[in-house]
Amino acid sequence: MDEVDIAIVGAGAAGLAAAEQVAASGLSGLLLEARDRLGGRGHTIQTPIGPIDLGCEWLHSADHNPLVAKIQGLGLTIDKTPPPWGNLADNPVFTPDERAEFGEAFQALDARIEAAARDGGPDRPASDLMEPGNRWNPLLNAFSAFYNGAEFDQVSLHDYAAYEDTEVNWRVAEGYGTSLTRLAPANLPTRLSCPVAMIRHDGPRVMLQTPRGDVSARAAIICVPTAILATGALRFMPALPDKLDAAAGLPLGLADKVFLRLDEPEMFLPETQVYGDPHVTATGAYHLRPLHRPMIEVFLGGAHARSLEGQGPGAAAAFAIEGLVAIYGSDVRKKMHLMAETHWAADPFAGGSYSHALPGHASARATLAAPVDQRLFFAGEACSANAFSTAHGAWRTGEAAGRAAIAALT
Repeated sequence: MDEVDIAIVGAGAAGLAAAEQVAASGLSGLLLEARDRLGGRGHTIQTPIGPIDLGCEWLHSADHNPLVAKIQGLGLTIDKTPPPWGNLADNPVFTPDERAEFGEAFQALDARIEAAARDGGPDRPASDLMEPGNRWNPLLNAFSAFYNGAEFDQVSLHDYAAYEDTEVNWRVAEGYGTSLTRLAPANLPTRLSCPVAMIRHDGPRVMLQTPRGDVSARAAIICVPTAILATGALRFMPALPDKLDAAAGLPLGLADKVFLRLDEPEMFLPETQVYGDPHVTATGAYHLRPLHRPMIEVFLGGAHARSLEGQGPGAAAAFAIEGLVAIYGSDVRKKMHLMAETHWAADPFAGGSYSHALPGHASARATLAAPVDQRLFFAGEACSANAFSTAHGAWRTGEAAGRAAIAALT
């Protein structure tokens, strides 16, 4: 049996941040990861036209993001090209006048949500603030599906308003997932393909049960997605019903991606975006030629993305291609080739993309983040009060949990 001071469960951004703290503390530690790789929901793969991020991609609030300096310190390339969602391309299905109308509808909705949150009234669905009958409500819900991973009726008004964003968004040319894996401390033992099934905290030490043997620790830092907790894939003894309730109130929304390689990239303006059908919620957002590469990155979110996952591999790609055909004509079909599509809902170690609070559950983030008996500490993007759904939010909670665990033992 392994015996350490601090065991860390999960090697996504939060777990890697906690591992950095423990590795520098002089205490003994062990990082346990269910996957056969580091990074969690940050995952870069290599393709013939360059690296692509299957998971997190943007350094949000980059001017305040603690990962920017760390990534630069690795010698990786920070690309500061503005994001495409502010640069919509001209196309016949979404005219400039319509784009302006949609922008006004979005700004008005955002202002109503912010005002309602400031008023301090009871939490409720953000959809309550949508203007009944507004022609842009379907596309507003599509935005929520990309942004929150769920439509506005599934999103807490107070939680949505709590998110803090400086609207400065940068990328890592070599891949966000690449950068996360390189931030793993070399001097902390790591065990991959080692899911933790149960954490017992009813004795003098915390016992973590894994297929590769038990681990005994003085404290544990738990950095797993809320779906893993809510479904019981990781259990506690004695049970922690408040944590399970909090996790259930913070489900993972879904944002899947499709990557299409282009034979004739010059057909599309680089670093621009189009919507498939801007008049429905079940649509895609198309990032044309990101980083000037010969490809299109397609975003699919919410209930629509779940439906496509349920139809099996290839369904998302087929939908994405047909959306482009509807805009640019049938000739483009033979000029696009599938490179990759994601299925984050079906991922057994994630169960989705990033958390959103259900209406009435905005307080669940604080509940989930609270330590138990100064021996169990919790971290991850869902534990972040105002940077949830981001890798840097996860990183900050991992740092905080690592410091708290170290302080409790020293």
